[in-house]
Amino acid sequence: MIRAAVVGVLILVGATSPAVSQEASILGRWRTPAEGGVVEIQRCGATLCGRLVDAAPLRRDPNQRDVRNRDAALRDRPLRGLAVLQNLTGGPTEWRAGPLYDPNSGQSAATGTVTLAGDSLAVRGCIARLLCRTQTWRRVR
Repeated sequence: MIRAAVVGVLILVGATSPAVSQEASILGRWRTPAEGGVVEIQRCGATLCGRLVDAAPLRRDPNQRDVRNRDAALRDRPLRGLAVLQNLTGGPTEWRAGPLYDPNSGQSAATGTVTLAGDSLAVRGCIARLLCRTQTWRRVR
């Protein structure tokens, strides 16, 4: 009886492991090429998101605001904790995302992709079908 229960638990754990490992492969902190930024990818409801947790401006002033935002109404929001990647779905090596936000330029991209290759992420944001930009982020250890 106990043996059957243990086997049942192992089967359940094995059945849920692929989704957990797909998600876990992208979760964590990633260094961006701009301003020594660090984005933490985490679970946000039913999808994943990436929030800004560190950058040179935040080290100088922890209360730094989103002053470069093209929308004047959003310029007073804090940079720390700001969602720069939203609605990541997919996996295990490529996720769809959107919107994406670059606090350095104040620009948003409606859609994009995030592609995992080892300890690197290729983060691609597009404001139109052919107007895209890609950054490579590195995993923070």
